Amino acid sequence: MHTRVSELVERFGGQLEGDPDTEIAAVAPLERAGPADISFLGNTRMRPLASRSRAAALILAPPDRDAVAAGYEGARIVTANPYAYFARTAQLLIPRLVPEPGIHPSAVVHPSARVHSSAHIGPQVTVEADAVIEAGAVIDGGCYIGREAVVGEDTHFFANVSFLARCAIGARGIVHSGAVIGGDGFGFAVEDGVYIKIPQTGRVVIGDDVDIGCNTTVDRGALDDTVIEDGVKLDNQIQIGHNCHIGAHTAMAGCVGVAGSAMIGKYCTFGGAAMVNGHIEIADHVDITAGTLVSNSILAPGRYTGFYPIATNAEWERSAALVRKLSTMRERLRALEKAVKALGEAS
Repeated sequence: MHTRVSELVERFGGQLEGDPDTEIAAVAPLERAGPADISFLGNTRMRPLASRSRAAALILAPPDRDAVAAGYEGARIVTANPYAYFARTAQLLIPRLVPEPGIHPSAVVHPSARVHSSAHIGPQVTVEADAVIEAGAVIDGGCYIGREAVVGEDTHFFANVSFLARCAIGARGIVHSGAVIGGDGFGFAVEDGVYIKIPQTGRVVIGDDVDIGCNTTVDRGALDDTVIEDGVKLDNQIQIGHNCHIGAHTAMAGCVGVAGSAMIGKYCTFGGAAMVNGHIEIADHVDITAGTLVSNSILAPGRYTGFYPIATNAEWERSAALVRKLSTMRERLRALEKAVKALGEAS
């Protein structure tokens, strides 16, 4: 698809500098962009690269305008959030490829299931009894849709997604290959050293515009539902335990683990491999850095970190030895403080 930069500004806003009739056909990084591409500058340190770029147009922030314009002669779109602007431009130039509607002959669709005529059901898909596949949904090959499950409008399941009984996802969702939605939660009672399984009878209920990465698992609730609100973004290989509630527009990077019944607020972020304890609450607008263990509730917005910085093994061993001795050192310090105070009183 070709478009002019003036059309981008009409659609997405921003301030245009340079030739409004500049045509672009693709998006590309600064170092590879050519005369038919548009790129963006999202980091001030990349200014020299932007100034030398051969891109037809650049998207950049106001603080970078003058520095880049001194060496770059192409069209420029100045906006407060170049990265988001670039994402919208990429969506426009790289439209979603929608397969033809219909049900592949090798798919198995229960007679009671309702599949909209505009939906696509790929090869080797199974759709169980009373499931609902709404308009424009795309179910790629090898997926499993459980009984009474609901897949919303324009939602796309990539190959080999398992979406189990009675789960529901809203409109415009994306679920990548290998994800399992609605598996049993890890629920067991213990009696005389023996584990007794607790039936997991809740659902997974997912809102609109949710992305779920490859091999991510979201467990169904034990009694109530596991809930993922609108706009949540989950990266690859994430585990969401039973009865969790993930607030709208929260994002989690790869390998995050959330234990059962955690309540996470809206607009939170979690760095890769962060861990969240079960049965705790995290407020809105909380940012958890990579590798952090959240063991207790967080009730105030902010950025939180809970890991020890990397060091050589020898340095780490010395630090660990000091940490083990802190309790003894504290008691000795208190004793010294008492002795000094007694000497002072005696004099």
